[in-house]
Amino acid sequence: MREYTAAPTFTIADEDTIVGSVFGQAEQAPRRVLFSRPVGDDWVDVTAAEFARLVSEVAKGLIANGIQRGDRVVLMSATRFEWTLLDFAIWAAGAVTVPVYDSSSADQVRWILEDSGAALAIVEKVRQKDMLVGVPDTLRRLLVIDDGAEALLIADGASTPDADLRDRLDALRADDLASLVYTSGTTGRPKGCMLTHRNFLSEVRGILNATIGDVARPGQRMLTFLPLAHVLARAVSLAALEGGMTQAHWSDFKTITGQFARFAPHTILGVPRVFEKVRDGADKKAREGGNLKGAIFRFAEQTAIRWSENLGHTGGFARRPSLLLRAQYALCDRLVYAPLRAALGGHCEFAISGGGALAPRLGHFFRGVGVPIYEGYGLTESTAAHCVNVPGAIKIGTVGKPLGGNAVRIAEDGEIELSGGVVFTGYWHNDDATATALSDGWLRTGDIGELDSDGFLSITGRKKDLLVTAGGKNVSPGPLEDLIRSHPLISQAIVVGDARPYITALITIDPEAFDSWRAENAHPATTSIADLHTDPTLRAAVQQAIDDANTTVSHAESIKKFAILDRDLTEESGELTATLKVKRHVVSTRFADAIEAMYRH
Repeated sequence: MREYTAAPTFTIADEDTIVGSVFGQAEQAPRRVLFSRPVGDDWVDVTAAEFARLVSEVAKGLIANGIQRGDRVVLMSATRFEWTLLDFAIWAAGAVTVPVYDSSSADQVRWILEDSGAALAIVEKVRQKDMLVGVPDTLRRLLVIDDGAEALLIADGASTPDADLRDRLDALRADDLASLVYTSGTTGRPKGCMLTHRNFLSEVRGILNATIGDVARPGQRMLTFLPLAHVLARAVSLAALEGGMTQAHWSDFKTITGQFARFAPHTILGVPRVFEKVRDGADKKAREGGNLKGAIFRFAEQTAIRWSENLGHTGGFARRPSLLLRAQYALCDRLVYAPLRAALGGHCEFAISGGGALAPRLGHFFRGVGVPIYEGYGLTESTAAHCVNVPGAIKIGTVGKPLGGNAVRIAEDGEIELSGGVVFTGYWHNDDATATALSDGWLRTGDIGELDSDGFLSITGRKKDLLVTAGGKNVSPGPLEDLIRSHPLISQAIVVGDARPYITALITIDPEAFDSWRAENAHPATTSIADLHTDPTLRAAVQQAIDDANTTVSHAESIKKFAILDRDLTEESGELTATLKVKRHVVSTRFADAIEAMYRH
């Protein structure tokens, strides 16, 4: 199959906006608990009526600070209740949210401020103010969440007439710009994806009109812990609000397990690395309990995978499990699966994964445990999920079928192309990049894939070089490699990290520069690169080059480990093109052992 279209299951009126969900919930069910806000050791409920009031008061504060319709407001913070509150308030004021990862480097933050022409910036912590030194003249004010930005805006807006806010809300339209979401590009400069209210509504209603909507309903709880600057977390959070779920926010991944037990969510949204950590944590705990417990976990893991493999695409059994497998499963459920479900809060019945490829083995393990993970696929340019597996229609190893109102096709060269209401309108102030990405309403993804006869999409490769870590972070390797190669001792740098937990690099040493370095460091003239590729002094020199490159990117994009290869890459060996460009697939295959070693230790 070359193309598959999912029929629309909803409509969007021209006057519909994503912020309308807030006031709709307040009108229909004012006492419905939409959020649990952490205050000290407790969770404090926030009803639909209370949230709508807060959004209105903060929005009036933005208006009082001179924010006009269409103005861009930068929001740089870890995931927390205030993030969502400010996002909706910015929209209510008729402005445009520009989310920024709190882990971004100073260079990245300044570029986004300059490129977006932001009128206001809101950061989470006082120390982040230093990143805004020398920002453009368009920035009129800087607020800090930890310094009471919410209260300050509410106070500022106290004298703003309600009619002013109503005028802003009434003027909003579905096709108005809602957000500029910056994403890494191959040039190294992040590009601002223009997402409209219609884009977000298409995503939210597509999610809710799939059978996922059975989960996103009043009385269900979701713990949001991925960065809300990531379009996936933001889109699912918006869908949860429109569906009437209760959400809580948490940003400290190191303590997230305790929050699962504390909040007992019904739904977990994660990237593959989240689920890898849950599985690895259970394995580690079992091994620490002794050889017997470790063996039991390994047996239970295999049993869960075999159980899942017996399940069909609709969730029922495609093959009835044998009597032996059923007995083994019942035993493993008592010993391993039930405690693992309890560690997730005891109520989790639904997990969503995106932002990177989920290993099929991991998907089978969790489905066998009783917590199915529904994997999806999309880009920032498609407002998060375009295709997704859903209850009743799941094929592990694929990323599912398009959400309603969207289509996917495979181009002649195998590239995946997407269309539909979720596809963005283009890049901010970058017509050339827009023309490259969009053609007659179809988004060129840069990924290679296949469609099966049922319309399920599988990702088989990557046409572009952009890496996506297991944590869902987009990393453009080119700028890092260019900086590292600028060191006189280094010939080639190949950044690695696609579907991996962190970024690493393969380094080759320039043969001529090595001759000088060898003499300066009193090594015999007969000593080769292969002899010294683990030498501490040589590694220290390379480490300095990597440290310098790492200062230009966020922590999540920085190189954590590197390996020095025992020789340089050459055209003759097939590792370089005639124009001396690295053939990544050849290098990755040829030096697979060196790559794997960086992730084993």
